[in-house]
Amino acid sequence: MRIVVCVKQVPDPEAAFSMFRIDEQAKKVIPAPGLQLVMSPFDEQAVEAALRIRERHPEAKIAVISMGPETSRNAIKHGLAMGADEGVLLSDAAFEDADSYSTACTLARAIVKLGGCDLVLTGRQAADWDAGVVGAGVGELLGLPVITFAKDVQVENGIVRVERVLDDGAEIVEASLPALVTVSNELGAARTPNLRETMRAARKPITVWKAADLGLGANEAGAAGARCVIERLFAPVKNNRCEFVAGSVREQAAGLVERLREAKLI
Repeated sequence: MRIVVCVKQVPDPEAAFSMFRIDEQAKKVIPAPGLQLVMSPFDEQAVEAALRIRERHPEAKIAVISMGPETSRNAIKHGLAMGADEGVLLSDAAFEDADSYSTACTLARAIVKLGGCDLVLTGRQAADWDAGVVGAGVGELLGLPVITFAKDVQVENGIVRVERVLDDGAEIVEASLPALVTVSNELGAARTPNLRETMRAARKPITVWKAADLGLGANEAGAAGARCVIERLFAPVKNNRCEFVAGSVREQAAGLVERLREAKLI
Protein backbone atom coordinates (compact mmCIF):
# COMPACT_ATOMS: atom_id res chain seq x y z
CA MET A 1 0.00 0.00 0.00
CA ARG A 2 1.24 3.47 -0.85
CA ILE A 3 -0.06 6.58 0.90
CA VAL A 4 0.66 10.13 -0.25
CA VAL A 5 0.12 13.01 2.17
CA CYS A 6 -0.05 16.55 0.77
CA VAL A 7 1.20 19.12 3.28
CA LYS A 8 1.68 22.88 3.31
CA GLN A 9 4.05 25.11 5.25
CA VAL A 10 2.31 28.15 6.74
CA PRO A 11 3.08 30.98 9.16
CA ASP A 12 2.42 29.88 12.73
CA PRO A 13 -1.40 30.07 13.08
CA GLU A 14 -0.96 30.95 16.76
CA ALA A 15 0.88 34.17 15.86
CA ALA A 16 -0.81 37.47 16.73
CA PHE A 17 -2.52 39.49 13.99
CA SER A 18 0.03 42.24 14.61
CA MET A 19 2.71 39.91 13.19
CA PHE A 20 1.23 40.30 9.72
CA ARG A 21 0.98 43.19 7.29
CA ILE A 22 -1.36 43.43 4.32
CA ASP A 23 0.13 44.83 1.12
CA GLU A 24 -3.03 46.01 -0.61
CA GLN A 25 -1.12 46.97 -3.75
CA ALA A 26 0.45 43.53 -4.20
CA LYS A 27 -2.64 41.81 -2.69
CA LYS A 28 -0.49 39.76 -0.36
CA VAL A 29 -0.20 39.10 3.37
CA ILE A 30 3.35 39.79 4.55
CA PRO A 31 4.45 38.00 7.75
CA ALA A 32 6.89 39.74 10.06
CA PRO A 33 10.57 38.81 9.61
CA GLY A 34 11.49 35.81 11.71
CA LEU A 35 7.92 34.57 12.13
CA GLN A 36 8.02 30.82 12.63
CA LEU A 37 6.85 28.66 9.72
CA VAL A 38 5.19 25.34 10.54
CA MET A 39 3.33 22.51 8.88
CA SER A 40 -0.36 23.40 8.69
CA PRO A 41 -1.96 21.66 11.71
CA PHE A 42 -4.66 19.87 9.68
CA ASP A 43 -1.93 18.50 7.39
CA GLU A 44 -0.03 17.33 10.45
CA GLN A 45 -3.11 15.33 11.42
CA ALA A 46 -3.26 13.91 7.90
CA VAL A 47 0.29 12.60 8.40
CA GLU A 48 -0.84 11.18 11.75
CA ALA A 49 -3.75 9.40 10.02
CA ALA A 50 -1.30 7.85 7.54
CA LEU A 51 0.96 6.66 10.36
CA ARG A 52 -1.97 5.06 12.18
CA ILE A 53 -2.88 3.18 9.01
CA ARG A 54 0.71 1.96 8.69
CA GLU A 55 0.63 0.70 12.28
CA ARG A 56 -2.11 -1.70 11.15
CA HIS A 57 -0.49 -2.34 7.76
CA PRO A 58 3.31 -2.36 8.28
CA GLU A 59 3.95 -2.85 4.55
CA ALA A 60 2.50 0.60 3.78
CA LYS A 61 4.85 3.31 2.50
CA ILE A 62 4.17 6.99 3.17
CA ALA A 63 5.31 9.86 0.95
CA VAL A 64 4.94 13.50 1.98
CA ILE A 65 4.57 16.10 -0.80
CA SER A 66 4.67 19.87 -0.44
CA MET A 67 4.52 22.68 -3.00
CA GLY A 68 6.32 25.87 -2.05
CA PRO A 69 9.67 27.64 -1.76
CA GLU A 70 12.85 26.01 -0.48
CA THR A 71 11.80 26.77 3.09
CA SER A 72 8.99 24.23 2.66
CA ARG A 73 11.66 21.58 3.18
CA ASN A 74 11.07 22.14 6.90
CA ALA A 75 7.47 20.94 6.64
CA ILE A 76 8.61 17.87 4.74
CA LYS A 77 11.36 17.20 7.28
CA HIS A 78 8.74 17.38 10.02
CA GLY A 79 6.66 14.77 8.21
CA LEU A 80 9.73 12.56 7.86
CA ALA A 81 10.50 13.00 11.55
CA MET A 82 6.96 11.92 12.39
CA GLY A 83 7.59 8.72 10.44
CA ALA A 84 6.99 9.23 6.71
CA ASP A 85 9.28 7.24 4.39
CA GLU A 86 10.03 9.79 1.68
CA GLY A 87 9.58 13.47 0.91
CA VAL A 88 9.03 15.38 -2.33
CA LEU A 89 9.31 19.15 -2.68
CA LEU A 90 7.66 20.90 -5.63
CA SER A 91 9.57 24.14 -5.90
CA ASP A 92 9.78 26.43 -8.92
CA ALA A 93 9.30 30.12 -9.63
CA ALA A 94 6.56 28.95 -12.01
CA PHE A 95 4.52 27.78 -9.00
CA GLU A 96 4.40 31.22 -7.36
CA ASP A 97 1.06 32.95 -6.73
CA ALA A 98 -0.88 29.75 -7.41
CA ASP A 99 -4.54 29.59 -6.49
CA SER A 100 -6.32 26.49 -5.20
CA TYR A 101 -6.87 25.15 -8.73
CA SER A 102 -3.31 25.47 -10.02
CA THR A 103 -2.01 24.13 -6.70
CA ALA A 104 -4.27 21.08 -7.05
CA CYS A 105 -3.07 20.60 -10.65
CA THR A 106 0.57 20.63 -9.56
CA LEU A 107 0.02 18.22 -6.67
CA ALA A 108 -2.04 15.87 -8.82
CA ARG A 109 0.67 15.81 -11.49
CA ALA A 110 3.28 15.02 -8.83
CA ILE A 111 1.23 12.10 -7.53
CA VAL A 112 1.02 10.72 -11.07
CA LYS A 113 4.80 11.10 -11.46
CA LEU A 114 5.27 9.17 -8.22
CA GLY A 115 3.52 6.27 -9.89
CA GLY A 116 0.17 6.82 -8.24
CA CYS A 117 -0.90 5.54 -4.85
CA ASP A 118 -3.66 3.74 -3.01
CA LEU A 119 -4.65 6.62 -0.75
CA VAL A 120 -4.14 10.38 -0.78
CA LEU A 121 -4.53 12.24 2.51
CA THR A 122 -4.69 16.01 3.00
CA GLY A 123 -5.73 18.32 5.79
CA ARG A 124 -9.32 19.54 5.63
CA GLN A 125 -7.99 23.05 4.91
CA ALA A 126 -4.78 25.04 5.20
CA ALA A 127 -4.31 27.19 8.28
CA ASP A 128 -3.46 30.33 6.30
CA TRP A 129 -6.31 30.88 3.81
CA ASP A 130 -8.76 28.26 5.16
CA ALA A 131 -10.19 27.65 1.68
CA GLY A 132 -10.49 23.87 2.01
CA VAL A 133 -10.52 23.39 -1.78
CA VAL A 134 -7.16 21.89 -2.77
CA GLY A 135 -7.76 18.40 -1.35
CA ALA A 136 -11.03 17.87 -3.19
CA GLY A 137 -9.47 19.43 -6.30
CA VAL A 138 -6.64 16.90 -6.30
CA GLY A 139 -9.15 14.08 -5.99
CA GLU A 140 -11.25 15.42 -8.85
CA LEU A 141 -8.23 15.84 -11.14
CA LEU A 142 -7.07 12.29 -10.38
CA GLY A 143 -10.57 10.87 -10.82
CA LEU A 144 -10.68 9.59 -7.23
CA PRO A 145 -13.61 9.35 -4.83
CA VAL A 146 -13.25 12.10 -2.21
CA ILE A 147 -14.29 11.88 1.45
CA THR A 148 -13.96 15.04 3.53
CA PHE A 149 -13.71 15.98 7.23
CA ALA A 150 -12.43 12.62 8.47
CA LYS A 151 -12.07 11.98 12.20
CA ASP A 152 -11.03 8.34 11.69
CA VAL A 153 -9.61 6.52 8.67
CA GLN A 154 -9.44 2.73 8.37
CA VAL A 155 -8.25 0.68 5.37
CA GLU A 156 -9.13 -2.98 4.89
CA ASN A 157 -9.41 -5.22 1.82
CA GLY A 158 -9.19 -2.44 -0.74
CA ILE A 159 -11.78 -0.28 1.04
CA VAL A 160 -11.27 2.95 2.96
CA ARG A 161 -13.76 3.37 5.79
CA VAL A 162 -14.05 6.91 7.14
CA GLU A 163 -15.89 8.37 10.08
CA ARG A 164 -16.56 11.92 8.95
CA VAL A 165 -17.66 14.93 10.96
CA LEU A 166 -21.11 16.46 10.46
CA ASP A 167 -22.61 19.59 11.98
CA ASP A 168 -24.84 17.44 14.18
CA GLY A 169 -22.76 14.31 14.68
CA ALA A 170 -20.87 11.92 12.42
CA GLU A 171 -21.42 9.40 9.63
CA ILE A 172 -19.56 6.36 8.30
CA VAL A 173 -18.60 6.46 4.61
CA GLU A 174 -16.80 3.84 2.54
CA ALA A 175 -15.06 4.04 -0.83
CA SER A 176 -12.97 1.72 -2.96
CA LEU A 177 -9.26 2.45 -3.22
CA PRO A 178 -7.64 4.47 -4.65
CA ALA A 179 -9.34 7.39 -2.91
CA LEU A 180 -8.63 10.78 -1.35
CA VAL A 181 -9.55 11.73 2.23
CA THR A 182 -9.30 15.13 3.90
CA VAL A 183 -8.57 14.89 7.61
CA SER A 184 -10.12 17.06 10.33
CA ASN A 185 -8.83 18.02 13.77
CA GLU A 186 -11.28 15.59 15.39
CA LEU A 187 -8.79 12.86 14.50
CA GLY A 188 -6.89 13.85 17.63
CA ALA A 189 -3.45 15.16 18.43
CA ALA A 190 -0.59 14.28 16.10
CA ARG A 191 2.51 12.65 17.53
CA THR A 192 5.53 14.83 18.34
CA PRO A 193 8.88 13.59 16.99
CA ASN A 194 11.67 13.17 19.52
CA LEU A 195 15.19 14.51 19.03
CA ARG A 196 16.53 11.29 17.53
CA GLU A 197 13.69 11.12 14.99
CA THR A 198 14.23 14.77 14.08
CA MET A 199 17.96 14.26 13.56
CA ARG A 200 17.34 11.14 11.47
CA ALA A 201 14.87 13.04 9.29
CA ALA A 202 17.39 15.84 8.77
CA ARG A 203 19.71 13.34 7.04
CA LYS A 204 17.06 11.94 4.70
CA PRO A 205 17.22 13.20 1.10
CA ILE A 206 14.27 15.12 -0.32
CA THR A 207 13.39 14.81 -4.01
CA VAL A 208 12.86 18.19 -5.70
CA TRP A 209 10.72 18.54 -8.82
CA LYS A 210 10.17 21.62 -10.96
CA ALA A 211 7.38 22.39 -13.41
CA ALA A 212 9.31 20.83 -16.29
CA ASP A 213 9.79 17.60 -14.32
CA LEU A 214 6.02 17.34 -13.97
CA GLY A 215 5.35 18.12 -17.62
CA LEU A 216 3.42 21.25 -16.70
CA GLY A 217 3.01 23.82 -19.45
CA ALA A 218 3.51 27.57 -19.04
CA ASN A 219 -0.22 28.11 -18.50
CA GLU A 220 -0.85 25.24 -16.10
CA ALA A 221 1.06 26.23 -12.96
CA GLY A 222 1.17 29.12 -10.52
CA ALA A 223 -0.47 32.42 -11.37
CA ALA A 224 -0.65 31.51 -15.07
CA GLY A 225 -2.81 28.47 -14.32
CA ALA A 226 -4.98 30.14 -11.69
CA ARG A 227 -8.76 30.26 -12.14
CA CYS A 228 -9.38 32.69 -9.26
CA VAL A 229 -8.37 36.36 -9.21
CA ILE A 230 -8.10 38.36 -5.98
CA GLU A 231 -9.85 41.66 -6.63
CA ARG A 232 -8.93 43.23 -3.32
CA LEU A 233 -7.19 42.14 -0.12
CA PHE A 234 -7.67 44.28 2.97
CA ALA A 235 -8.30 44.24 6.71
CA PRO A 236 -11.88 45.25 7.51
CA VAL A 237 -12.27 48.53 9.36
CA LYS A 238 -13.90 48.12 12.74
CA ASN A 239 -16.20 50.94 13.80
CA ASN A 240 -17.01 50.61 17.48
CA ARG A 241 -19.74 52.87 18.79
CA CYS A 242 -21.18 52.90 22.29
CA GLU A 243 -24.52 54.57 23.02
CA PHE A 244 -26.03 55.11 26.46
CA VAL A 245 -29.82 54.96 26.57
CA ALA A 246 -31.13 57.66 28.91
CA GLY A 247 -34.29 57.70 31.01
CA SER A 248 -35.88 55.50 33.63
CA VAL A 249 -35.33 51.76 33.70
CA ARG A 250 -38.57 51.26 31.74
CA GLU A 251 -37.56 53.91 29.18
CA GLN A 252 -34.08 52.43 28.87
CA ALA A 253 -35.54 48.97 28.25
CA ALA A 254 -37.94 50.31 25.62
CA GLY A 255 -35.12 52.27 23.96
CA LEU A 256 -32.89 49.20 23.89
CA VAL A 257 -35.62 47.08 22.29
CA GLU A 258 -36.21 49.77 19.66
CA ARG A 259 -32.52 49.92 18.73
CA LEU A 260 -32.22 46.13 18.56
CA ARG A 261 -35.20 46.03 16.20
CA GLU A 262 -33.65 48.75 14.03
CA ALA A 263 -30.50 46.66 13.81
CA LYS A 264 -32.68 43.61 12.96
CA LEU A 265 -31.20 41.72 15.90
CA ILE A 266 -34.66 40.86 17.26
